[in-house]
Amino acid sequence: MPMTVMFGFISVLALIIAIFFAIYKWRKSMALLRTVTETHRGTWSERKLVLKLLKHDIPAITVYHDLYVERHRGQYSQIDAVVVTKVGIIVFEVKDYSGWIFGKGYQNYWTQVLAYGKEKHRFYNPILQNKGHIEALKKKLEGIAEVPFYSVVIFYGRCTLRNISDIPYGTYVGYAGSVTSIIDEIMENNPPANYKDKWGVINTLREAASNGENWEIVNRHIQNVRNYFR
Repeated sequence: MPMTVMFGFISVLALIIAIFFAIYKWRKSMALLRTVTETHRGTWSERKLVLKLLKHDIPAITVYHDLYVERHRGQYSQIDAVVVTKVGIIVFEVKDYSGWIFGKGYQNYWTQVLAYGKEKHRFYNPILQNKGHIEALKKKLEGIAEVPFYSVVIFYGRCTLRNISDIPYGTYVGYAGSVTSIIDEIMENNPPANYKDKWGVINTLREAASNGENWEIVNRHIQNVRNYFR
């Protein structure tokens, strides 16, 4: 067999093996993801966060995705992800942006800067947004989980965080690559929490996650958000 033909055969074989390996890894990841959520729920960035949590050996039973927590009759808070840990409850807000991001913890709006400063867009402060989510969850868990809550805002996409300051205590802001280090920091630097009713917490979070499969609730929430920012 000529050398060129042999190299061509080896290259094709290597490509086929690489494709099969990629498909195997993707299917394995999707199977892992489905231990917590469905592949159509939330955004792809949220699902990547869930996978990262699971691959960090966080038990699936403690991870909840795309939750709808009822605040008032017909009013819901949509939470991207929640993790129940031995030191308290971690609530995640996931953002997907490009460009430069500027903001302070107390400002109502942050700024996204694109095209080297030629374009600027405001968006609601994700720290305050997640604070509202935590308040809704605290109220829902009142009496069964008087535990600490930790707010984690994670940015996906090709963005750069610039001059992000005045971050409140117990709040963390970072990139997707810093998720596991933030979790480790929370776990290592805080004492064990005292859950009054751990199964009550789990059942409440399960119910909130199952609300995300109710299209009436989801559509009502979307309309309420649109009306609020109109």
